[in-house]
Amino acid sequence: MLEMNKGAEIFMDAMSENTAAAAQTEKIVFDEAFMLHHRTVFRAARSVVRDSGLAEDVTQEVFLRLHRHIDSIDNLEMLRPWLIRVALNLAKNTLRTKFRANTREENYVKDTDDGGTFSVESDFEQREAVNEVNRALNKIKEPLRSCLILRQQGLSYREIAESLSLNETSIGQFVARGRKEFVRLYGKIGRDG
Repeated sequence: MLEMNKGAEIFMDAMSENTAAAAQTEKIVFDEAFMLHHRTVFRAARSVVRDSGLAEDVTQEVFLRLHRHIDSIDNLEMLRPWLIRVALNLAKNTLRTKFRANTREENYVKDTDDGGTFSVESDFEQREAVNEVNRALNKIKEPLRSCLILRQQGLSYREIAESLSLNETSIGQFVARGRKEFVRLYGKIGRDG
């Protein structure tokens, strides 16, 4: 009887070690995913919401969802596109909620009170250049805009296609048309300004 108890103890110890090792492996996968993809997810979210604070909120929600659904992701190769797709969807939902809550006035006040006057002319010129780029990007229709931004962030055509639920063979054409449209609109803004 003592031998069975001792055998059961050994079996239980082995099971608990396996369980602990499996839990550690899962945690490492999540931690690695967070370290590898945090910046990409943040940039994708910021490209939609155009606010670093909101983008960080979206990024946190994306990784909370990853943590909840980490077992359902079988192909680690498709993790990055999955994260980007979730980030883009959450960012779009955030914008819808923001507009429904009628916070446009708050954003206007925040944008006008951002830094007051600049003491250096180059800071003003740099900010104006960024504003011109954003105005041009805002005028580009979807999915050209999203394809252009994601390609600029270094994603492959396959990752862009997965993230936006588009046909991979169309991505190159969307990126090229997005670039052409951006150049046209950016030049027009420069002439109008």
